Amino acid sequence: METYIPIVIVILIIGLGIWLRTRRGKKPIRGKGYGILAPIVVLLVVIPWSLYQLMHIPGKPFHVPAAWELLIAGLLGVVFGVVMLKQTEYEKREDGLVYSKPNRNLKFILIAIVLIRVLLTQYFKSIDVIELSVLMMLMGVLYVGIWRIGSYIKFTKTISGT
Repeated sequence: METYIPIVIVILIIGLGIWLRTRRGKKPIRGKGYGILAPIVVLLVVIPWSLYQLMHIPGKPFHVPAAWELLIAGLLGVVFGVVMLKQTEYEKREDGLVYSKPNRNLKFILIAIVLIRVLLTQYFKSIDVIELSVLMMLMGVLYVGIWRIGSYIKFTKTISGT
């Protein structure tokens, strides 16, 4: 039963991500688009808290993963972020508001990224849980950071008309 819990969580995350992305294209992006950057704000709170928790696990010493592991996790995060950014587009419609352009590939890319992360987690089960958590956090921060900051820049260019 315990092995099914992570799978169910992953399926819920994928479903929620796809549902939110498909719903978002029908509504304009409000204000100056600061909502695009909201996941980064959440990460700025969650990541330090998570690292603090990892550093204070009784009986488990905290150690930073090897440099090559950090480099690979960083590169994967950058690749994921760039792929998502390439798939994210905005358009200014007749009503003068900016909308997210529908993209049929985006849901498949989201599923692929989540599956790659799950497969990497399964592959690296021999790595210490703390190291694996740090690597996945690094990958996630870079991926979300590149995607959301780049998306915000695309949004502001769409608003200004350049």
